Amino acid sequence: MDQPEYSRVILKMSGESFKGERDFGMDADTLRFISLQIKSVVDLGVEVGVVVGGGNIWRGADYEQTGMDRSTADSAGMLATIMNALALQDALESVDVTVRTQSAIAMPSVAEPYIRRRAIRHLQKGRVVIFAGGTGNPYMTTDTAAALRALEIGANVLVMAKNGVDGVYDSDPRHNISAKKYEKLSHHQALSQRLGALDSTALSLCMDNALPIVVFDIFKSGNLASIISGEHVGTLIYDDGTDT
Repeated sequence: MDQPEYSRVILKMSGESFKGERDFGMDADTLRFISLQIKSVVDLGVEVGVVVGGGNIWRGADYEQTGMDRSTADSAGMLATIMNALALQDALESVDVTVRTQSAIAMPSVAEPYIRRRAIRHLQKGRVVIFAGGTGNPYMTTDTAAALRALEIGANVLVMAKNGVDGVYDSDPRHNISAKKYEKLSHHQALSQRLGALDSTALSLCMDNALPIVVFDIFKSGNLASIISGEHVGTLIYDDGTDT
């Protein structure tokens, strides 16, 4: 490939992606596989930021349903994302990728604070930057954090990695064998149809700033590199000129 389609990307990884076949926690082989997919893109000269979720360890919404205060439950979820970020950092370093982890929650003994200009400088030096702690605020999902960080650092695309789902469907393909996959659709269509690709706040941020989103299955080897090379993989959510 002569020139990648995208020069700077944000990859959003759900916490569930880290657990592999396990019911909880992290799977070492899965972390290594993800790390190698990221490395394949870094080796192309692409600047990569990663936003991680925490659902493999803690899901704030579940605990809120038991009566826990929403802010408290969400704060615990942010801590889970930091655990995942450190695990991914270690896995990336084991395959010779230089990494920096930044947290929206102050935790200086394990991660840098999130500072936009420092993050951009790391990217310019070829380092992968892992963004942990969500936005640092309750009531905000890590999807929203991914959209926000993508815009803040000037990413060309937000790449949403899914676990076992290869794009956006009109209903859940794991429960409906007749679900229809979208090859592409506009931000406005995704928002108005309330599709489950990512939450409405994140979609609105991307729509208002014309940031394209690609939703794909990261567990098919080579998919991430194919997207960066400009090949059509998964579902493209794009600005059709009427979204704003």
